[in-house]
Amino acid sequence: MHYQWNYEPPTPERQQAIKELAEKINMSPIVADLLISRGIKTESAAKRFFRPMMNELIDPFLMNDMDVAVDRLNDAMGRKERIMVYGDYDVDGCTAVALVYKFLMQFYSNIDYYIPNREEEGYGVSYKGIDYAKETGVKLIIVLDCGIKAIEEITYAKQQGIDFIICDHHVPDEILPPAVAILNPKRTDSSYPFKHLCGCGVGFKLMQAFAKNNGIPFSRLTPLLDLCAVSIAADLVPVTGENRILAFHGLKQLNINPSIGLKAIINICGLTGRELTMSDIVFKIGPRINASGRMQNGKEAVELLVERDLQRALTEANRINEYNEQRKDIDKQMTIEANEIVARLESQQHMSSIVLYEEEKKKGVVGIVASRLTEIYYRPTVVLTIIDGIATGSARSVAGFDIYDAIKNCRDILENFGGHTYAVGLTLRQENIPEFRRRFQEYVKQHILPEQTLPTLDIDEEIDFKDITKRLHGDLRKLAPHGPANEKPLFLTRNVYDYGTSKVVGRHQEHIKLELVDSKSAVVMNGIAFGQSADARYIKSKRSFDIVYTIEENAYKRGDIQLQITDIRPSETPESPK
Repeated sequence: MHYQWNYEPPTPERQQAIKELAEKINMSPIVADLLISRGIKTESAAKRFFRPMMNELIDPFLMNDMDVAVDRLNDAMGRKERIMVYGDYDVDGCTAVALVYKFLMQFYSNIDYYIPNREEEGYGVSYKGIDYAKETGVKLIIVLDCGIKAIEEITYAKQQGIDFIICDHHVPDEILPPAVAILNPKRTDSSYPFKHLCGCGVGFKLMQAFAKNNGIPFSRLTPLLDLCAVSIAADLVPVTGENRILAFHGLKQLNINPSIGLKAIINICGLTGRELTMSDIVFKIGPRINASGRMQNGKEAVELLVERDLQRALTEANRINEYNEQRKDIDKQMTIEANEIVARLESQQHMSSIVLYEEEKKKGVVGIVASRLTEIYYRPTVVLTIIDGIATGSARSVAGFDIYDAIKNCRDILENFGGHTYAVGLTLRQENIPEFRRRFQEYVKQHILPEQTLPTLDIDEEIDFKDITKRLHGDLRKLAPHGPANEKPLFLTRNVYDYGTSKVVGRHQEHIKLELVDSKSAVVMNGIAFGQSADARYIKSKRSFDIVYTIEENAYKRGDIQLQITDIRPSETPESPK
């Protein structure tokens, strides 16, 4: 992929601020600059950032309806009512259900959980789920990571004598469902100071409030933080504010004492014995939990996450791993087919967006295919699959473009939709697809900015190889956990050369293993450039080039530093940032 590089050298005023902060925190100016770019400008703010404290979590009762939700939960327990914990079938939903169920099970046994079948019931609260609740005597449903738009379904449940507590983080409509309590920091009337909780995060706040109300020590919640970290990483919510606190301590829990279910998943991922990061969750742990809901039923994932026996957990984890392998095969095939369709669709060649639809494809992988196509073509993309005249699909966006608003603009021809700025799920009738495509593409054309049509690398710092020390790497580690709004720092070094030993590697010779020197020192740096073997010939030509990279620990040589190179460009090209 050809990136646009975006780098602005610090102004004299900024340089002075960097110098002062670096002295106060006793770290390099590089780290001080990275902190300032994250809005951290004082010594005390830096200390809080490096050491997020659990006592800085926001009072859960500041969330609208929290007092009502806790009262209704207490009443249900007092009256021995049957409670159902209901959640979406993705990672966020499954971890949220596991967290709430595991916590409440310590104090109350008349409780069940339910994950809808993606193929049969679709997204969110289903009539089938409500009917099952009715049959099994449920009087209260706690719904997690969905429900904010389920007006008709929750009205129906109310008629059946079933109350709902909604714990959601998706953007609500003007009219809210008739639930007893609606916990959602994105409510237009929300008084909660932090807007970016994931579904599991909202579930955690409910349990925090329940514990506080009932005199249960906070320490009883700590073992559940690993589930929070998994959901925050997998759902790609901003890793700032309250999410940073939960992710920081959740990762610690995941590394020191993970739950039995997560321990089994870590084992099948081959991650045992190494320090886990948010990237490990995004690329290894999360997809396996997701695969259950995509290929079979998310309930299996929850069963694994609440499992208390390691041997049973390992058996369940292996089964979910098989689902993941099947998911990868289908995903690969669908992506190939989608690429072929895009190549054939002359009408979409010059469009600012892509809308694809095919008959009878598995619903569970359309989101992944949409993500792949977005990465390849760098355009807002909608992928739909049609079953019995109803199109179900996923939309994915590029950096800076709000695809939720684009989909919302077509709401009058949609059956349902919901999601975030960068990812939306939707359903519509087959006959409405041509009109949807026309209106969606027109909206994107009118609203997308030129800079949003090219993949951009926002470079944090320009440095030389002599700056890359073990101390710097140690200081950079303190910026973790990383994710949206706190990405791994990207560095630029100009005029580097092949040391003479760089070579193409990988099963298909697609990567480059590099040994590099820069023009200002004799320091030799090791690096890896994944999927960039096309640049190998230039690198071996002994001409200089510029690189953009992150600084990582070598996974195979503990303690060694290597550069993970994102992009390579011949020096002094017109596109090089000045």
